Amino acid sequence: MMLPILLGVAGLLIGAGVTYLSTRPKAKLVEETARTEAERIRKSAQADADRITADGRKQAESLRENAKREEEQNRSRLAKQEEQADERIIKKEEQLEQKKEKLEQSREKYESSADELEAQKKELQKRLDAQGEELEKIAKLSKDEAKQQLLDQIEEQCSTQLATAMERRIDAMRKDADEEAANILVQSIQRFASSVTGESTVSTVKIESDDLKGKIIGREGRNINAFEMLTGVDLIIDDTPGAITISSFDLYRRYVAKVALEELLKDGRIHPSKIEEIVRKAQDAADKMLLGIGKRAAQELGVTGLPDQVLKLVGRLRFRTSYGQNVLQHSLEVAYLAEGIAYQVPGADPEVCKRAGLVHDIGKAVSHEVEGGHALIGMEILEKFGIEEPVITAMKSHHEDLPYESIEARVLQAADAISASRPGARRETLEKYIKRLKELETIASSFEGVDKVFAIQAGREVRVFVNAAKIDDLQSEKLSFEIARKIESGCQYPGEVVVAVIRESRYEGVAK
Repeated sequence: MMLPILLGVAGLLIGAGVTYLSTRPKAKLVEETARTEAERIRKSAQADADRITADGRKQAESLRENAKREEEQNRSRLAKQEEQADERIIKKEEQLEQKKEKLEQSREKYESSADELEAQKKELQKRLDAQGEELEKIAKLSKDEAKQQLLDQIEEQCSTQLATAMERRIDAMRKDADEEAANILVQSIQRFASSVTGESTVSTVKIESDDLKGKIIGREGRNINAFEMLTGVDLIIDDTPGAITISSFDLYRRYVAKVALEELLKDGRIHPSKIEEIVRKAQDAADKMLLGIGKRAAQELGVTGLPDQVLKLVGRLRFRTSYGQNVLQHSLEVAYLAEGIAYQVPGADPEVCKRAGLVHDIGKAVSHEVEGGHALIGMEILEKFGIEEPVITAMKSHHEDLPYESIEARVLQAADAISASRPGARRETLEKYIKRLKELETIASSFEGVDKVFAIQAGREVRVFVNAAKIDDLQSEKLSFEIARKIESGCQYPGEVVVAVIRESRYEGVAK
């Protein structure tokens, strides 16, 4: 069994040895051939590298020579250009020098001619003066006397003709001016038409049930008293079904009172603390509303660029009246009319007239708080907020408090007169009544320690609220006497005026 295996292994070994011995000469031949070929390739590559290096040196040398040649050419060209530029500069300098010499010669010639002319003028004037003196000696009259005598003679000879011609021209100008002015006013008024409404002194609030009147009055009248004290109005709760009347000469107070009362009726909780809260909210809302009213008025006219402070004061005019005419409505009318007139008057600026018309009565928004005429107060307000000077110049003399300084000022005065004098636009009796109530409030407010003053009951009662920290009970009694005496001496009124001084101490604490 082992013998066949050993014979197989021996055969394999013998075959491998024979194969190695037969292939070894061939491998050595291949190796020598490869070494020869590699040497040939190396020599060929070395020869190529030497050739390329030589070609590169030649090209580099050629490029260097070309660059040097171009550099020399550029230097030569630049040198030539510099020489040409120097030549041009020299020529320019020579030309400028020649012009300078010519100008110097011309100036000297001009100065010489001017000196000669001045000398001739002096000589001529000397001769004229000598002739005048000689004539004065001969005529025994001075030059001014002779001139006046000549004018007197001409005037004496032609006085009749001159007077007739002047009168004829004046009549023609007056006729044309009257016709032109009437035409301008008629056309301006026709372009603008507005309804005439008088401002009353009462407002009405509708209620769902007359049972609410009892809640508004409150126990022993405490609710109605608190409401009237906070708003400065009179609540008239009579037998008129379904309505409560708010009475006050001040439109702003009536508006605040109406908003507060409507809110109280809607809320249903009516007591002094709630009344105070609602009235305060109504006053805050009304103050914010003033800016909106002013902006709408400016937008209606197409006026832009007015500060918010000015627009707020324009909004306050909605709650002011002048002889029963609403001041904001009057200001809009004046703005429209002034613009219409300005379009037909040569030299007048329609935009300036329109802007001045809107703000011409702005002083009335604070005239009850500041002393002085509303035109001057308005001028100070507009200057404070940087309104353009032409607008201020136009509005400040619309009541002739100051002289007219522009054509726009005269246009505005005419527009203001047209708006105020239209039939039915104003009611003087109402204005006198309101003026008397304002006088009563102003007199009472002039005393130290007074916080608020309300004239109510058509001026038959003045309610004065004092600062409890500054005025005690004894001083309050004395204050009522002094206010009554000052009203007697400084104000005219029918019947009697009751002065009620109210002093209230209030203490608040906050629980957190």
